[in-house]
Amino acid sequence: MATIDKRQINGKPSYRARVRVRGYPVQTASFSRMDEARRWAQETELNLKSGKHFPQDQKLQQRTVGEAIDRYIALVLPTKEKMQRSQTFQLLWWKNEIGDYYLENLTPAAISAGRDKLAQGKTPQGKIRSPSTVNRYIAAISHVFTVVVKDWCWLGHNPITKLRKLKEPRGRVRFLSDDERNRLLTVCQNSENKVLYPAVILCLTTGARKMEIMSLRWENIDLKRRWAFLDTTKNDERRVLALSNVAFNVLCEYAGDHLKKSGLIFPSYSDPEKPMHIRKAWKNAMKAAELKDFRFHDLRHSAASYLAMNGASLNEIADILGHKTLAMTMRYAHLSVSHKAQVIESMNNKILGHLDKTKGS
Repeated sequence: MATIDKRQINGKPSYRARVRVRGYPVQTASFSRMDEARRWAQETELNLKSGKHFPQDQKLQQRTVGEAIDRYIALVLPTKEKMQRSQTFQLLWWKNEIGDYYLENLTPAAISAGRDKLAQGKTPQGKIRSPSTVNRYIAAISHVFTVVVKDWCWLGHNPITKLRKLKEPRGRVRFLSDDERNRLLTVCQNSENKVLYPAVILCLTTGARKMEIMSLRWENIDLKRRWAFLDTTKNDERRVLALSNVAFNVLCEYAGDHLKKSGLIFPSYSDPEKPMHIRKAWKNAMKAAELKDFRFHDLRHSAASYLAMNGASLNEIADILGHKTLAMTMRYAHLSVSHKAQVIESMNNKILGHLDKTKGS
């Protein structure tokens, strides 16, 4: 039901329209002309009854993208400790590009222009941004709009929903050959940094990430069951690492000199509550072992590659590495060809073995 009241404000007529529809709060608006008030009342009542009316506060209509980014950085990013630094940088870039837009006026085209500018621009190191990096920028601003829509109700839709992401190249697969692995482990074992060798062994035998290993605490280790528990991972999910005989023995030997009831396994000399930095020791090891185009993270790729080449299924590899989906694990699929051939041969021997003329010859 709609009603219109005529009032005098500062000697001038004003028409306040009210719309009441069951199930909705009362909607009000003031106009200087009766015909405008009637038109608004009729449209609002019709939209409320049809479920198409989404009342917006005038102040919310004036919110800018910059305000949304500032509030997100202040309230949401502190809860994303691992990504706080990188996403703050990314969001400030977006603020500089589209921060002056009113939220309701922001179009996918404006964000698309920002995406293309990112793809053509360079990093602080002077390199062209990769498609993966550009997509991380898009993901950062997209979550801002998700919070704006779902939690703050500043906007009715996410303008990035239909935005196309850039195609990313197939994931890197660089693993150590037998000779490279032997050279690397020998160099690490003789390193002045006594943390380097056990850290490399743990990463290589479990497929864990560098910071997952460096952040391990003694209470995370069950030497009886030969398990290591990861409380904090990149995917924010707990994971259990099985310790092989080699990893177990190396850790026990290291523990003989460094075992504590609590605390980090590989603490920094300057601050025992922070992991040790092994970047310099690793760099020296790479040089001494004469390894080319090999990063510390490639130890994880090496572990996954060895698993694939020794018959592990993609599901098993994904579970060991902590991948949420098989998309990341598919990069190792080509390495399990020989295992697939064995599986196919075994199946065919069972169902068609009597047709194999080579048997018994």
